[in-house]
Amino acid sequence: MRDILLLVFLGITLLAVFRYPFAGVLLWAWFTIASPQNAAWTASTLSLQPPITAIAILSLLLHGELFRLRMSWLLSFLLLFLFWIFLSQWMSLSPAASAVAFDRFWKVMLFVVICSVAVTDRLRFTALLWVVVLIMGFYGVKGGVFTLLTAGQNLYFGLERTVLYDNNHIGIAMATFLPMLLYVANQATHRLVRMGSWAVFALTIVAIIGTYSRGAFICLVVFGALYWWQSRHKFLIGAAGVIMALGIFLSAPGDWIDRMVSISEAAEDQSFQGRIDAWVINWELATENPLTGAGLRAPYDANVAATVSDRQPRAAHSIYFEVLGGTGFAGLIIYLGIWVTGFFAAFRTSLDRKAEPWRREFSRYATMSLIIFGIGGASVSLEMWEGYLILLVLAHSVRHMTDIPPVKASPIDSIRERIQTRARQSMRKPA
Repeated sequence: MRDILLLVFLGITLLAVFRYPFAGVLLWAWFTIASPQNAAWTASTLSLQPPITAIAILSLLLHGELFRLRMSWLLSFLLLFLFWIFLSQWMSLSPAASAVAFDRFWKVMLFVVICSVAVTDRLRFTALLWVVVLIMGFYGVKGGVFTLLTAGQNLYFGLERTVLYDNNHIGIAMATFLPMLLYVANQATHRLVRMGSWAVFALTIVAIIGTYSRGAFICLVVFGALYWWQSRHKFLIGAAGVIMALGIFLSAPGDWIDRMVSISEAAEDQSFQGRIDAWVINWELATENPLTGAGLRAPYDANVAATVSDRQPRAAHSIYFEVLGGTGFAGLIIYLGIWVTGFFAAFRTSLDRKAEPWRREFSRYATMSLIIFGIGGASVSLEMWEGYLILLVLAHSVRHMTDIPPVKASPIDSIRERIQTRARQSMRKPA
């Protein structure tokens, strides 16, 4: 039954994409971030992403959407990093070892580039934001209910066969989107939507605790500190935070308490020592290959790691060292440029008194989310997580987009207009 519902919905939606090209971007985002086919049976064995991607891009081309792109610092960094991924694979020390990561990463970057071009007005901005918020809200509600029903005795994991399955990954991802849940709650005009958003927010906090992730717990603390700092009611927020913290530590299982307390003993933790080994390997490989690195995920390969160190290779569990070892110092600079561009665009908008209130409020919460992920990302391999990259696109676009929607035209009209314009330009005599 799941397969039938999913495939029928997909077929109807793909037909609508030819009329409404941005619907293809939303569908692409849903299947990319949520991977709903993995929750089905037969559909999980089908390759659904390629036709969705092809139809979405074709519709954007037919409607002339991709011809309207305007270069910006963010788009420049995104395109440059996309190029760097190909260059890194070409220069990889082990092309076979980096092939799987390369195949996924370049498609993620292409999707993010398309999003940065297609988000042109508030309607599209809000639609894409809600798609991501609903996905993360689903994880939060599911995890919160699971944690409450099991009294926190079992770890909460994400959806299998997705990048968010790992408890650390899903925990930090949910913590990153806590500010976004507050934003949609504050912007909601309907009382039920506002109350529902607050309920999802509360359950997401419970879900983060249920992951037993130390990195996610640190992100939760960072969120609390940032929210308190930006709040006008510091005493009330501080008191509520203290009460909530006491409630958590009084009701949490002993295993959870012991795991969180072990944060102060990281230097003696075997898992942390393993990460240091991976960081050293990635650093040494980047030092040996500063421009292109060893290739995406190539530092995981024992033969590649052995060329620079006798340490045991493993996942770096850090967005910074993953990018550094895979694409070199040059690639890391470009990757950080994406974050810096998105963050400062949102930060400047949050301080711009001439900007509309909704833009300032979103930007304020977006800066919080980006700081949270920037800190939490130091402990997970989520450098190519689509949710975070979409958030960067939204944080940048909120400052530059207009509230005037693009002119609606049929695909044939868009193509004819382009051809006629190019023909008139070619017939003009040079001055």
